[in-house]
Amino acid sequence: MVDLSKITCIEDFRALARRRVPRMFYDYVDAGSWSQATYLANERDFALMELRQRVCVNIAGRSTRTTMIGEAVAMPVAIAPTGIAGMQHADGEILGARAAKAFGVPFTLSTMSVCALEDIAAHTGRHPFWFQLYVMKDRGFVAELIERARAANVSALQLTLDLQLPGLRHKDIKNGLSTPPKPTLRNLLNLALRPRWCLGMARTRRHGFGNIMGHVSGVTDMSSLASWTADQFDPTLSWADVEWIKGRWGGKLILKGIMDPEDARLAVATGADALVVSNHGGRQLDGTCSSIRALPAIVDAVGAHMEVWMDGGVRSGQDVLKARALGARGVQIGRAFNYALGACGEAGVRRALEIIQNDLSVSMALCGRTAIDDVDGSILLPSR
Repeated sequence: MVDLSKITCIEDFRALARRRVPRMFYDYVDAGSWSQATYLANERDFALMELRQRVCVNIAGRSTRTTMIGEAVAMPVAIAPTGIAGMQHADGEILGARAAKAFGVPFTLSTMSVCALEDIAAHTGRHPFWFQLYVMKDRGFVAELIERARAANVSALQLTLDLQLPGLRHKDIKNGLSTPPKPTLRNLLNLALRPRWCLGMARTRRHGFGNIMGHVSGVTDMSSLASWTADQFDPTLSWADVEWIKGRWGGKLILKGIMDPEDARLAVATGADALVVSNHGGRQLDGTCSSIRALPAIVDAVGAHMEVWMDGGVRSGQDVLKARALGARGVQIGRAFNYALGACGEAGVRRALEIIQNDLSVSMALCGRTAIDDVDGSILLPSR
């Protein structure tokens, strides 16, 4: 058993997940595309930012509570949508959703999740959550997903715009990560060294893509799923499709994958409620800038018209604080969530959220602020 009180940062969870999660699934989360330059820049550029320390300020009664698209949150952090989180830990998306509910932050389920929309609703008492939608060529299936999301009590739809085709993810290719995974000798030996993970998977019936299998004609097993999925990501995705989805959904809409001010202005024109400055965690276009560097220009362009969030490289409460200082209303965490999930399941996710919130509260106080909504650019030192 791991003493969670001794885990003090997200890096501790990452090291533990590396030992507990099979290599192909750990690398799926931990790696970026091609040279990984953008993935590494996401963290590095946060580290280059310096906070302005203040003293002799009354820092009693601190609060990290705020809102994201009108929903009350314990801190301005949401769990990002990540594919196959249910392969980091058995029933992973269910565990993540329960941890998020208990802590008071939003959980976002991916279209490419292992656990289905209905699983999340059933295991959280129909607590509201968010659903991330990929736009498939099969618009009938997209419409069905939207209706299933509505029935599952999804409170916001998050549309990912930057995956019309997959980035060049070299580690996934080397590891044989496919649908179904390739049973190479290396992979089988790696599984044998992770009995805890294997036992958890043996105890659950959820091993496929729960939002797709059983809901698409002809997709009955992992092999048929692979051929269907490979043909479904739509290279013709346009702003007209976003308008169609917004009209079909009718509820709160978040657009994820914006990295350019011009695209941000086009996003505003759709009537969406929020956008996420995101380079997909450095897993799509390598060689582009970090999300935190792209953030200020987008806030300047559209921040008066819609909420602007960001993801990519957030590993601590200080990162959350810096993003808020640059104008982000909130952030999303993907890798931090998956490391904690793979390492220690639901309890790990709760502990990761506690670590981030405590780090945020203490750092905010040492910068002379007691309320997260009072944080602005004045808490940062000028760049050198």
